[in-house]
Amino acid sequence: MTPHTNSPDTSGYTSAALPTTSAGTEMVVEIGPIAHGGHFVARHEGRVIFVRHGIPGERVRIRLTDAGEASRFWRADVVEVLEPSPDRVPHVWDLADSVAAWQAGGPPVGGAELGHISLQRQRALKAEVLAEQLKRLAGIELLTEVEAVGAAAGSSADNGLGWRTRASFAVTPGGHLGMHPHRSDVVIPVRDMPLASSGINDLRLWEAELNGIGRVEVAAPANGSRPLVLLAPSEGMRPKRLNALLARLPQDISVATFDPEKGEVLQLRGRTWVQESAAGHEYRVTGEGFWQIHKDAPETLVGAVRDFLHDGGYLASGAVVADLYAGAGLFTAPLADAVGVTGSVLSVEGSPGTSRDARKNLHGQPQVEIVQGRVERILRQRARSFDSLILDPPRAGAGKNVVNQLIATGPRAVAYVSCDPASFARDLGYFQQGGWRLERLRAFDLYPHTHHLETVALLVPES
Repeated sequence: MTPHTNSPDTSGYTSAALPTTSAGTEMVVEIGPIAHGGHFVARHEGRVIFVRHGIPGERVRIRLTDAGEASRFWRADVVEVLEPSPDRVPHVWDLADSVAAWQAGGPPVGGAELGHISLQRQRALKAEVLAEQLKRLAGIELLTEVEAVGAAAGSSADNGLGWRTRASFAVTPGGHLGMHPHRSDVVIPVRDMPLASSGINDLRLWEAELNGIGRVEVAAPANGSRPLVLLAPSEGMRPKRLNALLARLPQDISVATFDPEKGEVLQLRGRTWVQESAAGHEYRVTGEGFWQIHKDAPETLVGAVRDFLHDGGYLASGAVVADLYAGAGLFTAPLADAVGVTGSVLSVEGSPGTSRDARKNLHGQPQVEIVQGRVERILRQRARSFDSLILDPPRAGAGKNVVNQLIATGPRAVAYVSCDPASFARDLGYFQQGGWRLERLRAFDLYPHTHHLETVALLVPES
């Protein structure tokens, strides 16, 4: 449900040997350019330090959080701003404010690592990251605007808050809702989450006593339908204790247990799924099944993909298309509308539970074939050609084998949806090696106040 933070990209950075320095050491540095992963590059006597919570050009005091003589690089948080950037603003979330948190004696929570930067500068920095990855991994020099998303985009009401319809929480030793700092097992209690929608915050789950629960997942659909709270019980938790906890949760929500290892979801009250809406369709999403977390993301991404394929003449009545890494069918349903009953849509998803959701969501669409399995295996087993493909892989990207298999199916176009600029740029390089080129690209700020962004690209053969 929640995007995970990647490690910083260390290609091109070198380190010189220094005396042993431990985590907790403080020093003054100047913040350099942004790096992929929400870090900024600083240097101290030749050593590269990846610093969080800074802004390029600032002079700051940092606290090392991961350091050692043998390390290729160090990590650090800003603890004091000596010369601030004009783009520094009051942090949107007190608990994620690094300076305030360390002054209070501990690290900030993760999940809003750019919340101290104006939204305009955040988007410019994300554009720099995308451009750097495209140049380094695909040899393409292109600076693409990162577009604001939502009804308030570009207006004075655009504050980048209240967009998350899904959130993941840990539980403190005292049984209260919490979150982890970056790269830490510590759990910090939380009593609000400004990035989350009112549908999540209004549940006030931080007031619940959650002893015996290891993790909590919350989904509150943007259409206002019934929220779902998933509880991961600790091993050996007794049913009586679970029932007592259930009685104290809001009565108008669905509650289920889930096993993160096995993927099992068991009903406690209400439904084990939520009802989502997008592009004129209704979607059932069970348990932890994937769904875009920004309230406006589904419509935004469907619109971008549909425009790219339709404008190029790659999507029309009677076309043969495929939706790979299809999830619950967000793109499959509008594809089926576009190709009509004379066309066909192959929908491939690896997760058994999510694939079952897709079958329910696309029931009654005879032109759609739902197949559960690994994309590379399905493509290998089914030798067929397509007019166009949608590729929406997980954060790790598709990879060289899948890209080569896609090219071999002979499509006239691929719409590639990506949540990670590094894996996207790497895969784009594989497409170029196969004789393809980047035709169009859009980038969207679907994760304000974090380093994440989403891209939609149209790829076509050179010939």
